[in-house]
Amino acid sequence: MPDLRLTENALHQRHGSNVGQPLTRRDGVLKVTGAAPFAADHRPPGLLHAVLATSTVARGRVVRLDRAAALAHPGVVEVMTPANRPPLAMDPDAKLNPFMFRIDVLQNDRVRYAGQPIAVVIAETLEAATEGAALLAPDYEVEPPRIGLDAEAPHVPPVVGPGHPAEVRHGDVEAGLAAAAHRVDLTIETPPQYHNAMEPHAVVAAWDGDRLTVDTPSQGLGMARMRLAGLFGIPLDNILIRSPFLGGGFGSKGFLTGPQILGVLAARLVGRPVKLVLRREQMYGPTGHRAPTRQRLRIGTDAEGRLTALEHRAKVATSSFDEFYEPAADASHALYASPAIVTAHEGVRNDTGTPLFMRAPGEATGSIALESAIDEAAAAAGMDPLAFRLANYAEVEPITGKPFSSKALRACYDRGAEAFGWAGRPLEPRSMRDQDGFLVGWGVGTALFPALMFQGEARAVIAADGRGRMEIGAHDMGQGAWTALAQVAADSLGLDLDAVEFRSGRSDLPDAGIAGGSAHTATAGMAIHNAGAAVIARLADLATADDRSPLYGAGNAGVVARGGRLHRRDDESRSEAYAEILARAGLAEIDARGQAAMDPAAQAAYAMHAHGAVFAEVKVDPELGQVRCTRLVGAFAAGRIVNPRLARSQLLGGMIWGLGFALHEEALTDPRTGRIVNANLAEYRVPVNADLPYLEALTVPEEDRIVNALGIKGVGELGITGSAGAIANAIRHATGIRPRRFPVRIEDLIGL
Repeated sequence: MPDLRLTENALHQRHGSNVGQPLTRRDGVLKVTGAAPFAADHRPPGLLHAVLATSTVARGRVVRLDRAAALAHPGVVEVMTPANRPPLAMDPDAKLNPFMFRIDVLQNDRVRYAGQPIAVVIAETLEAATEGAALLAPDYEVEPPRIGLDAEAPHVPPVVGPGHPAEVRHGDVEAGLAAAAHRVDLTIETPPQYHNAMEPHAVVAAWDGDRLTVDTPSQGLGMARMRLAGLFGIPLDNILIRSPFLGGGFGSKGFLTGPQILGVLAARLVGRPVKLVLRREQMYGPTGHRAPTRQRLRIGTDAEGRLTALEHRAKVATSSFDEFYEPAADASHALYASPAIVTAHEGVRNDTGTPLFMRAPGEATGSIALESAIDEAAAAAGMDPLAFRLANYAEVEPITGKPFSSKALRACYDRGAEAFGWAGRPLEPRSMRDQDGFLVGWGVGTALFPALMFQGEARAVIAADGRGRMEIGAHDMGQGAWTALAQVAADSLGLDLDAVEFRSGRSDLPDAGIAGGSAHTATAGMAIHNAGAAVIARLADLATADDRSPLYGAGNAGVVARGGRLHRRDDESRSEAYAEILARAGLAEIDARGQAAMDPAAQAAYAMHAHGAVFAEVKVDPELGQVRCTRLVGAFAAGRIVNPRLARSQLLGGMIWGLGFALHEEALTDPRTGRIVNANLAEYRVPVNADLPYLEALTVPEEDRIVNALGIKGVGELGITGSAGAIANAIRHATGIRPRRFPVRIEDLIGL
């Protein structure tokens, strides 16, 4: 593991506390110099290379593979197929809990989606393995694929998302619509999208008897280790997973996928270490995606523009063999104060890989539909869309009645509108043009994301020299966990940051929980905070019970840790260094553990969310229908910000995802073959710098100690929600045309 230190030219000044300072990334120099070890960088002695052969059909079975031709290729060592794959201790199609997804690991000859692994070629070189895979020349029995939201009759899912009910009812929607002075009925379609992390899924696996070492990118080291233990029938302690750095994840690396397990199986088959890295096109299938949706919203308002009813129904796709239903309609649960709300989902099975969690799952898809419909409701009521939102945003969660920090949301509206210059926006569409004759539109969208926490644990150590060490199996996907969590660790130990060693990214460290749901900083941060408090308490017990210490007898007055010393609270002049306390006690070090979890009482009493408001400007060519987003400004309230520099980066990234959602991203599937035709980064379009000339994320101060003792909320997914809707609404304002399918196409706007 490389030595992680702050860059010498870090652009910051400390003012007594590490948390809250905009420190530069501790791992920044390592990454830009190529010294940060990612999974595929590892080359243990005797390494072999594995390459997947994947299905070119979406449904059927493999009837022939030319295994002999592949084995005859120079350098090929073995070809793994269903006939010779090592046995597993658990059925890979077993589903023992909602977070255990079925995987394809050559358990039979069935093909369930295009791009499914059907064999693994193992060779001395990557080139030989690649050529061997091409020689397999599979033959299939092909069945017609089921693709799209109309592929079959829909069904009602048992649950949606991570276990939410498929339908929720509050009040009488039909009565509310009947009584409304204005009604809106809008259908929105969103496409399948793929995570496309910069780093592809990769695995380097090495067996030593029944002990397994794996280098692989993981957003959930503890869950990954349990999955491996179950599949291979070995003890947890026999498994070491190393994942110090991830080149992005966005949910796709939260669970071990079939290709990663196949790499481990290949290493077991040949008895040598094996590296398997997916090609870009191989990430469109077995590693999850965001499912397509078709959403219908019906909204009623009274004569004053107050909501009387809100109905949000979503049809979503899942795979033919597993269940994950995008909880799109759930976006309407908490944001707007309607006396009657219905959200409902129906599902359709497709011959694709199983959809999974993808950055803001449900919130991203649902919010673009909700914000579009809210804008139409504002227009029907003859109101400015921001004024309409201010009149209708919820001060308590409408369905549960739980209070949440609605003042923070109002502050986001006010701050964002002022920074954007919203005042004076004309109400009528097509009212603004720039000096070149392009139509100009301004739109707003509301951002909302739950403030989650999972279970996590950390171990804190104070050594004889007075330095600290914090150990936690946390995950850095690029969001800056190496830096932000080390800042929390230093404060919890009462030390300067350069006096703390921070260990992370390994499964033999305390489990930090999953890095998902924008909950990792809160979860791991609270575990670290509690571990630091616990070890300081142990150190204080040593000092206050020792009559040779100046802290002896502090009793109820207690002590405070600062600068590597314990000080009496009632007499700051009486203090003692950590090293002195341990030396007198004859201890080489002292340690303690801390746990983190959501407070069930607070969870039952309060609705917990991070908030935001996003404002967009677009320009549209009135002759060609070409859209450019020229400005995007967001204001966000997300509790205590551990590192403003990193939080801003995350918020900007989320807003860029919103731009991609509105104008760029879409996986195109040939319905005849079930194959994705743009499974690459040349034709699967994502935003680049030229697509957004001006982008700003502002943070609104918010203190919320209900969510957790540190007041931390997540920022990773918040910026997506609201951004895509703001852009869609700006297009509506510029053109008078309501986008109903995304990404917005020129053909939807041409002939303005």
